[in-house]
Amino acid sequence: METKKYKILLVDDEPDILEFLSYNLEKEGFEVHTAQNGKEAIVLARKIKPHLIILDVMMPEMDGVETCDAIRNDISLKNVIIAFLTARSEDYSQIAGFEAGADDYIAKPVKPKVLISRIKALLKRYKSDELSENKTNIIGKSGLKIDRERYIVIKDDKELNLPKKEFELLALLLSKPDKVFTRDEIYSSVWGDSIIVGDRTIDVHIRKLREKIGDKHIRTIKGVGYKYID
Repeated sequence: METKKYKILLVDDEPDILEFLSYNLEKEGFEVHTAQNGKEAIVLARKIKPHLIILDVMMPEMDGVETCDAIRNDISLKNVIIAFLTARSEDYSQIAGFEAGADDYIAKPVKPKVLISRIKALLKRYKSDELSENKTNIIGKSGLKIDRERYIVIKDDKELNLPKKEFELLALLLSKPDKVFTRDEIYSSVWGDSIIVGDRTIDVHIRKLREKIGDKHIRTIKGVGYKYID
């Protein structure tokens, strides 16, 4: 994969970690920027428009979950990929991260080769997005329209700006109303086969979608997956 064009923002309050990660990522040809807290990260992200942000959870002033949530609510950063890199492995921490809009969760310590492999897998999404740019808009019978060019959802003539993964999940379900998408199909299409995410990741994103478009449109098929109902 060509890496030089990709910008990565590392956010951690430990200078030694930033130095170590920067060294290994720059060796791979990535353009690396660093920040030591959430507030600094948000300002820098708006300036440089990174492709990927690697974010620590425990930081002063603004923790990683708060930072992720703020970034996901910034329309200018809607396409950025966010991965948490943290020593915290508790389920509640992972759930909080995914609820805030994280794309991946990587536990410390991590070997440089493993981290680089995960990063390259995440960045493959940009190539997938380019291949799907010419897809036509998907229009549902229930007043929902997906505008791929502007990356928005229109519901009852009102625009909804969804985080990237919620948008892709809804687009998948709406592409074939009444088809039951298995959890494996959803993981593969939305997160990619090479991405390792928590078991509850899909459930968190489905719950947030239901809050925004209504409970009646997405049905759970117990033990199988989900389907969209017009």
